[in-house]
Amino acid sequence: MGSNLKLNDQIEGYINSHSIKLHPVQYEIIKYNETLGEIKKMQISISQCHFLHFIIKIIKPKNILEIGTFTGLSALTMGLAMDENSKLTALDKNKETSDVAISFFKKAKIDNKINLLINNAIVSLKDLYNQKKKFDFIFIDADKENYINYFNNALNILNNNGIIIIDNVLWYGDVADQNKNDRLTLKIREFNKFINDDNRVESLILPIGDGLSVCRKI
Repeated sequence: MGSNLKLNDQIEGYINSHSIKLHPVQYEIIKYNETLGEIKKMQISISQCHFLHFIIKIIKPKNILEIGTFTGLSALTMGLAMDENSKLTALDKNKETSDVAISFFKKAKIDNKINLLINNAIVSLKDLYNQKKKFDFIFIDADKENYINYFNNALNILNNNGIIIIDNVLWYGDVADQNKNDRLTLKIREFNKFINDDNRVESLILPIGDGLSVCRKI
């Protein structure tokens, strides 16, 4: 049986230098996030930027939903890859980081494609359900304690054959280490088991960035 290549910084650098080139505003967000200290880890990785760009280009979703926007790198990545007539709805409760994200969307001239709703995400998800909104693609990268809640609410507004991608499902590799039993690691393990057992979707985990779970609604 073949084995997966173990990535290190050198190999990741090589991969990124031979992949899709980032937009100048994507680089600006990454540089800005470097000034934020510990919370910069909330940003998606460059390899995840490449993956999101590619999958959006391939499946061409008309309506995208993002749960957890931070300073806007993932939303900007998807917005740049979307067709001109596609729309992205972003959910985040932090007004300060949302304002930063909006400023970057404007700088990249894609703010007309993105509607950022600043509110508790569960409340916004229920509002979208009541408004009978439907989405083709949903990206979840928010507080881990609510992942199951976010997933269930997201699935209610996802079209059949639609895709949900969830970030951080490998949690620095801790989910596979039975000696790691802190609260968040247990939450991610619980979520991964929930997805694996859920017959409403078929799913796989990709070791990109901190781990992406890719789910298709059946």
